[in-house]
Amino acid sequence: MGVDKAKGKAKEMVGKVTGNERMQAEGKTDQAKAKLREVADEARERAEGVRDSLRDRDDR
Repeated sequence: MGVDKAKGKAKEMVGKVTGNERMQAEGKTDQAKAKLREVADEARERAEGVRDSLRDRDDR
């Protein structure tokens, strides 16, 4: 995930340096998408942990 964020940041910076507003906006969008994926992955991992702990409780 960090790679996607870095790519987005690089694209944003190139857009800023070259005056290309579209590239700058795409970079920001890429960073936001990467952040959303990170948040979704964390939520999924937490949900799996809860599920596993409930299974362990049921097995007793």
